[in-house]
Amino acid sequence: MPVQGIFGNTVELLGKTLDLRAKRQSVIASNLANVETPGYAPSDLSFEGRLKDALKQGATPTATPHPRHILLKGASVSLDRVQGDLVQVTGSNMGPDGNGVEMESEMGRMAENQIMYNATVQLLAKKFEGLKQAIRGTL
Repeated sequence: MPVQGIFGNTVELLGKTLDLRAKRQSVIASNLANVETPGYAPSDLSFEGRLKDALKQGATPTATPHPRHILLKGASVSLDRVQGDLVQVTGSNMGPDGNGVEMESEMGRMAENQIMYNATVQLLAKKFEGLKQAIRGTL
C-alpha cells in the first residue's frame, strides 16, 4: 500500500513529469519514424497545463479516513490521473505527399524534451539525496 503524501507534491510531480516526458519522447520518435509516410500528420503530447491544473486542485481524498487518523497534507491524487493530450502539430511546410513532419522541428523538440527530462531526473535525485541526508542526520 503506497503512503501518499509522505514526500509531498514535489516527488509525485517530478515522477509524473518523467512519465509524461518519456511518453512525449515516444510520440516525437514516432513522428520522425514516419517522416517519409505520405499523408502522415505529426502529433505532440501536451501535459504542462494539465499538471498545473492538477496541482491547483490540491488534495482529493480517495476514501473517508478513520476519525483518529492524521490527514497528510499535500497528497495529490489528481496528479495520477494526468495523462496529457495528444494534439496534432500543424506545420507550415506540408510536403507534396501530404506529410507534415518537419525533421528539424521534430529534432529540436526531441532535444528540448530530453534536456527537460534530464533536468527533472537531476531535481528528483537532489530531493532524494536531501532525504537521505536527513535520515542519516548529516544535514
